[in-house]
This record gives sequence, C-alpha cells and structure tokens, in this order.
Amino acid sequence: MKMKSVAGEAREIGRAADLIRLGARLQLLESETKLSRERLLRLYKEIVGKSPPKGMLPFSTDWFMTWQPNIHASLFMNIYRYLDKTSALDEVEALTRAYRLYREQIGRLDMPEALSITRAWRLTKFFEADMLALAPCRKCRGHFVVHAYDLTEQYVCGLCHMPSRAGKTRAAGAFRTDAQAPVAH
Repeated sequence: MKMKSVAGEAREIGRAADLIRLGARLQLLESETKLSRERLLRLYKEIVGKSPPKGMLPFSTDWFMTWQPNIHASLFMNIYRYLDKTSALDEVEALTRAYRLYREQIGRLDMPEALSITRAWRLTKFFEADMLALAPCRKCRGHFVVHAYDLTEQYVCGLCHMPSRAGKTRAAGAFRTDAQAPVAH
C-alpha cells in the first residue's frame, strides 16, 4: 500500500480550490486533480456554498469559431501558449495563470467574459487533440483559433473582417438615445 503524502494532498486541495474559485466544473476538477469525487464535492460545497452544476460539458469546436468567442478564445490561447513555452509551469498552473491574465485583459477593456475556465480548459484539450490550431491573420498578423485542417493561407480574422451584425446586440441598442433612433417615414 502506497503512503499518501500530506504535502502532496494539500497541494491537490489547493489546486482544486483555486480552480473552483475560478468557476471550474466538477469534470475539470476530476480530470486535473488526484482527489476523489467525494472530496471534490465536499470542497466545492464548502467553497461555493452549493452543489456543483450538473450536465455535460461543451464539446463542440464550433462554439470557438463564432465571431466573439473566437476573439476571446484566441486571446486566451495566445496567453496560454506563451506561458507554456516560456515557463516551467505544469498544464493546470499554465491554465489558471493564463485564465487570470485573460480575465485581467478583458476587465481592462471593460468587456464581459465570453470564456469560462471550463471552456478554456476544453479549448486546450481540443488543441492537444489536434482539433483546433492557431493561424495567422494575413492582415493584422495576429494568431487566431481555427479548425486544425482548414485552409488558412488567406485567413482574415474577425477583428479585421467583422461580421455585419457585430456589436448590434440588444444591450447595445438599449443605449441608443431618441435622437439616434431611426425616423419612421
């Protein structure tokens, strides 16, 4: 019988608590820590004050291809890749640090977060499985998330070529004053 290290278990609990505070779902915790499901459930309830949400995790790569999620996913993935290449962090540490940096940048732009920690984790798994990749935009030269086997020689990102309906949400329309409202003829 192998003896458990108290220090190792404390690190795992700290890692799980950190992920829970960032909003991680139970499936992410089970996959990235060595703690039992029962311990994770107790820890989740202790930190959040309620049971974790149930249901399946998002599995489609298509969500990351739509305009706004693609920009958020691309920002996160560029940060994650940079940390992965330039530091000695393990995958989970790189994930949490990259996600915090992503949130910090989005916060500075006063934008709502489109990417949860769980979606960011799924994104890294899609990259590991060679389902998604980064491709350079031929106009701005930034690197954006694309399907791994798409032809990307002439790729133009969603920032350089915004969709016609970009930014035209109900929230944006709610800020329109009467003077800006269209005139009925």
